[in-house]
Formats: sequence, C-alpha cells, structure tokens
Amino acid sequence: MIADPLILSIILIAIMFVFLLSSIWIGVSLILTGIVGMLLFDHNLPPVLSVYDKIGDLLAGSLYDAMNSWSLAALPMFILMGEILYKSSISTKLLNGLKPWLAYIPGGLLHVNVAACSLFAAVSGSSAATTATVGKITLDELKKRGYSKELAMGSLAGSGTLGFLIPPSLIMIIYGVMSDVSIGKLFVAGILPGLLMASLYSFYIMYKAKVDPSVLPDVEETFTWTDKLHSLKDLAPIFSLIFVVLGSIYGGFATPTEAAALGVLGSLILAAYFRAINIEVLKNAILNTVKTSVMIGFIIAGAVFLSQVIGFLGIARAMSEFITELGLSPLMLILLIGIMYIILGMILEAVSIVVMTLPIVLPIVVLAGFDPLWFGVFLVFMVEMAQITPPVGFSLFVIQSISDEKIETILKATLPFFIMMVITVVLITFFPGIVFYLPNQMIK
Repeated sequence: MIADPLILSIILIAIMFVFLLSSIWIGVSLILTGIVGMLLFDHNLPPVLSVYDKIGDLLAGSLYDAMNSWSLAALPMFILMGEILYKSSISTKLLNGLKPWLAYIPGGLLHVNVAACSLFAAVSGSSAATTATVGKITLDELKKRGYSKELAMGSLAGSGTLGFLIPPSLIMIIYGVMSDVSIGKLFVAGILPGLLMASLYSFYIMYKAKVDPSVLPDVEETFTWTDKLHSLKDLAPIFSLIFVVLGSIYGGFATPTEAAALGVLGSLILAAYFRAINIEVLKNAILNTVKTSVMIGFIIAGAVFLSQVIGFLGIARAMSEFITELGLSPLMLILLIGIMYIILGMILEAVSIVVMTLPIVLPIVVLAGFDPLWFGVFLVFMVEMAQITPPVGFSLFVIQSISDEKIETILKATLPFFIMMVITVVLITFFPGIVFYLPNQMIK
C-alpha cells in the first residue's frame, strides 16, 4: 500500500506525462490522470461510497464548477475580439500608423515590433495572435527595408509574449478563475511589468543599433510631420478601442466580462469603419473563437477535476508541508518554482502549464508569504518564457512558419530577449511594488 502523498504526486505526474506523450488531448489526459489516481489510491479516500461512485460524483461536480463561472465568459469574448482584428486589415493599419513615429529612434523601425505587439496585446490577449499578426506584417517589410532579420525575429519573439501580460490577458483570466483572485486587479497589476519589459526590449534594440550599425539599413527612411499627422487616422480608432476596453475596467464602469463584450462590439465597429469586415471574415473569426474557447475550457475542466483529486488524496497539503519542512527562504522557493516553470515550458504550452501546476503550487507560495496577486503576474512571466523555449515554444513555431528560417536561427535571435525577460522577473521579485502600485492606486 502506497500512502506517502509525495510518492503519489510523483506517480500521478508520471501517469499524466504518459497520457500527454501519447498524443491524447490535454483535457482528456488530465481527466484520465485523475481517474487513474483515484482507482490506484482509493484507500486514501473517505470510505463512504465505492470508488466508482466517488469518481462519478467528483467528475460531474468539478466539471460543472469549472464551467459555471461568469468570469470565464470573458475568455471567448476577448478571443473573438482578437480574431476580428486579426482577420480584418486593422492590424496592418496599426503598423502603418506607428512607422512615422518610430523612424527617428535609434534602431528605427525595429521598434515597430515592440510597439505594435504592445498595442495589439492590449486588444487581443493572446500571444499567438499577437506574434502571428505583427510578424506577418513586419518581418518581410523590415527585411525589404534593409533591417537585420535576426534582430527583427528576436524582437518579435520577445514582444509577442506581451499578449499574456498586457491586459486583457487570457492567461490572467484563467488564473483569476482558478485562484479566486480579482481579474480586474490582475489586469491592472500587469500593466507596469509589461511596460517595463517592453522598455527593456527597446533599450536593447537601441544599444544593438549603436554598437552594430549593420543591423540598420544604409539609407534611413524619413517622414514629415504631415506623414505623422496623417498616420493618426489609423492609430486613433485603435487607441480608442484600447481606451474603451481597459478604461471601462479600471474606471469601475464594467467587469472584465462586460468590457470584453464592449471590445467585441468595438472591434466590429472598427472593422466596419475601415471597411474590412464581411461575412467570410466574421464566420472565420467566430469559428476560430469556438475552437479555441472549447479547447481552453476543456483543459480548465480537466485541470479542476485533477485538482479535486489532488485535494482528496492529500497531495497538495503534503507538498506544502514538505516544502515548509525544507526550511527554504521565500526567495529560494520562488527561484526553484521559476526553474520548474522554465523546464515545464520546454515541453508544455502555456495554458496547460497554468492549469496543471496551479492547484499544487499556489498553496505553497501563499504559505511562504507571497501574495496571490503578485504570483499571478510572476506566473504569467513564466509561461511567457514557455512561449520562446524549445522544443515546445509555440511562438518559435509561429515565427518559423512566417519566416521560413531554421529554428536554430530563431533561437539564437531570441536569446537576448529571453534574458531581458529574466531581468524583468528579477526586478518584480525584488521590487514587488512594481506589481502592486497600480492596483493599490486604482482599485481599492
């Protein structure tokens, strides 16, 4: 009889990876892992019903609880908003509007990736959509103008991950639902860290342009004030959408779910204003939204069931006690957790990492004295790193598909921006006020 919950956790993790490596859907893998765990270790469960009755009751209850969340309704709405912007030509207008304003900064139009990803992240919430949308527009254009393709790919890979951090963020919605942390506060908390990381990217580009002029074209492109003013007609509507979505949340006028509905309405109005909407675009956007939302919802449901099983078997409590008995300092604990997430990021995608680890990790970090709001931002950084770490770095695959470059080349180009991401994590760890400042000021 195996009774040690720590051994149970290792066995369950091994079972889960067997299912995942068997190419079974992630949601199904999580549910099967929970069922196998209960069948193997039913002696750890309260002896009230048969194990099959317990599995049925727990599975039905957890699946209902996972999906019966008003906050979760924001997820498909933000996905639909991003899809409408992606399928229409609005994203192209965003880039064209930014060009005249960035041309005179050291590094020139290489900053377009950082600026465009930051802005598109604020209306999409998806790193994949951000990377694909901006990359399709910028990579070929920057290469034609004589900019370093390697630096363009690296800045795209790093900046594309901002879709998870700069609100509205799909990962933050999932974290908020699973951890019972205010999604509005999470959105606000992600702003300064996101801007900090984007600034570090831009500083690196400026540094690179100064020490290695070969990354820039021989002939600089010039823009007049007339060009800048003309570009505002493309930028103003998009900035208005960002203001409506985020302003309604921060001003207390709307919940994240209501703001998401406003975002969908705003994206439809923008698409109509730019004459970039038709039945085909709308149909594809809705279809992709349904596919993505169902996939994420199924994963969340499976994760909630597995977390219930973990609670029944006493694994979370035992893990917390084990970590506590190790006597690790809070900083050493968060370092080990960060390393764990980086390793997981090499084999799993972002949503899976969050939903599979949060039931075990969150009680431990709270017990160590970390605020769940701060840990939510920290976790987003960790899954951002997962987007650009091989072999399952989703953003790397997106860039490879639109650049036709070898993955080794993309990895080399991405490394400096990965380091910038690590620096940002260190800064928010030693200076948590970066995370808490805006929530304390704007949401009481």
